[in-house]
Amino acid sequence: MKRGSVVKMKLDTSSGGIRVVIVTLALILTMIAPISAMAAKNTTSSNPLSVKTFHTTKKIAAEKAKLLIETRGVTSVQYALIDQGEIVISGQTGKNDIKGEIPLTSTTMYGIGSTSKMVLAAAVMKLVDQGKVDLDAPVVNYVPDFKMKDYRYKQITPRMLLNHSSGLHGYIGPNATLYDDNDTHAHDTLLAELAVQDLKAEPGAFSVYNNVGFSLAEILVERVSGMSFSAFIHKYFTEPLDMNHTKTPQDHLDPAALAGTYHPNFKGQLPTESYNVIASGGMYSTAEDIAKFSRIFTGDVDGILSSQSVTAMEQPEYKKGMWSPDADSSLSYGLGWDSVNLFPFNQYGIKALVKGGDTAAYHSSLVVLPEYNMAAAVLSSGGVSAIDQLLAQELLLSALQEKGVIKERKPEKSHGVPVKADMPQELFQYADIYGGASGSLLKVEMNPAGGELSVSTITAPNNPVRKYTYTADGSFVNEKGTEKYKFVVEKNGRTYLWSRSYLSIPGMGQLAFSEYIAEKLESNVLSQEVLDVWKQREHKKYYLLSEKYSSMFYFNGGQVLQFQMSKDAPGYVLNHKIIDANKAANKLQLPVIAGRDSMEINFYEKNGVEYFTLAGHLYGSEVLVKPIYSGAQSTTTIQENGHAKWFSVPAAAKGKAMSVQMPAHASFAVYDQAGICINYSVVSGNNEVLLPENGRILFAGDAGSKFVISLKK
Repeated sequence: MKRGSVVKMKLDTSSGGIRVVIVTLALILTMIAPISAMAAKNTTSSNPLSVKTFHTTKKIAAEKAKLLIETRGVTSVQYALIDQGEIVISGQTGKNDIKGEIPLTSTTMYGIGSTSKMVLAAAVMKLVDQGKVDLDAPVVNYVPDFKMKDYRYKQITPRMLLNHSSGLHGYIGPNATLYDDNDTHAHDTLLAELAVQDLKAEPGAFSVYNNVGFSLAEILVERVSGMSFSAFIHKYFTEPLDMNHTKTPQDHLDPAALAGTYHPNFKGQLPTESYNVIASGGMYSTAEDIAKFSRIFTGDVDGILSSQSVTAMEQPEYKKGMWSPDADSSLSYGLGWDSVNLFPFNQYGIKALVKGGDTAAYHSSLVVLPEYNMAAAVLSSGGVSAIDQLLAQELLLSALQEKGVIKERKPEKSHGVPVKADMPQELFQYADIYGGASGSLLKVEMNPAGGELSVSTITAPNNPVRKYTYTADGSFVNEKGTEKYKFVVEKNGRTYLWSRSYLSIPGMGQLAFSEYIAEKLESNVLSQEVLDVWKQREHKKYYLLSEKYSSMFYFNGGQVLQFQMSKDAPGYVLNHKIIDANKAANKLQLPVIAGRDSMEINFYEKNGVEYFTLAGHLYGSEVLVKPIYSGAQSTTTIQENGHAKWFSVPAAAKGKAMSVQMPAHASFAVYDQAGICINYSVVSGNNEVLLPENGRILFAGDAGSKFVISLKK
């Protein structure tokens, strides 16, 4: 999806980064597509021992880092390998600042996204070691003002927050992602946001990736310790581990110390990303610092966490709830960890732990081999955490070969070219409509004569239909043998489409996935009156009103939404079950990733304007959008409610140069007819722009902010 485009709430998942559904950041499988990127001279630095002991691995690291720059949309990458407590390889390559004046070094910091969650998990375990927190006691014991509409919230424990099984909806709320702005609004209002929510599932029923659980755990750490989260982690982790280049948005931060970030829709360097949900994804660090942090989990350092806590964190927590049968995968949750049984290391009988993270521009991965006292950390600007993970894996596998632990590398895996078998009659019942990730609808069809299963994405009609052949083991396999599907009826009575896949990235290795990717929709019969109300909303545009003037939403997408219904799924808007004329909710029970960031859509009308709330954000209908005055000068002012103001570009204003005078705490953005942002003053620093045909203009700021708008030919 192009940033700034009109969002139609289509398919979106990720393996571990902060992701707000309505921003619909891309699938791992699409994010790793080749993109041209800015490359620069490779630089490496290493301990003298690395040249002698890990000469081959050092060379491989530099070559593969360069490959990421050239083929995978990575602007810069930084990596480090630690062995027996010593950093033996450290390097970086790519472009930093756009002028080429600030070189990349081992101390250049990157946003680490959800890898921050490992620091949070360690912080909670520190309190466990101190006897101040019981993992299996209710969270309300530690945060008594934590309340929800759903009485089951009292069953949520700290363990459930760390293993993603709390049942919380999981999306990141308002004003969490800002440019050059460390506003704590998202943190300060989290409990109020939760107070008006229900739960998506019984606490402990299954683990599904959940950002909010870690944000709530951040508050727990603060309440129990009496310290800010930033102060706590510096006292107990970054200072004793000599992580001198690990910061949070609440620390003094020099923007020049951060790796430059870029976007195809903007020629310059982007402002600093501030993810103000620190424990969920807001920390900055370096590959060397993250490698130092890994020493906690290899037994190389004493006094940080007890061995009991470290061991507890690497247990297969995912098995405590509903989960697809075990198979090769990058996702098998521990406490904080994305996986405690990471492929391909499981093929060698080696225990490997991984945590990845993604923000809009930064990505990271930490892979730890606790039994071998080794770890690799990879951070990048551009790309995706899954690619960073592959580089980390390659570093470790190569180093293990050099040490003689691995004699030879195992070949990449496949399900094999499918051999057609007769399809049993009872499988036909599974042909239906399924709900998947981020609002997606999948149409599953059977061709018994051809022994074939076909899967199409209703909500993305331009995507090709995927075809699979029925085989003797009861599964359906694609032509290349890289993916197989199977239908599973779980103990909860729901039917799931189980996908197991191997994804090979040329020159980088292989990823494995195993999860329920979709759930069969239940029938939802509604009155014609209710259906008519929702049909009237189709294809209408609704405009974001409630984000702060510095919000990344105004540049990255999510500022305009439309709703999509399908004749194949009556009673649903996307995969959200319509409850009544004004409410729809995601009722799917999908573990792992596909069920993340579920939410409710709630409409209401006020003063003749239709509004809806989604993930804590407020949107208003297009009736609020008035034509910008086409004369020489006009003004507009943000009202007391603080809502952003939207204008359209009439024919008389098309092609005119608009300049805007505004106060410090304000911004404006201009979008073309396709919804692509062509100027966001927070990003560009530019207060003048040519108005596009049929475009839209946004003004945002503190209440009372006055904008003086001048137009000239």
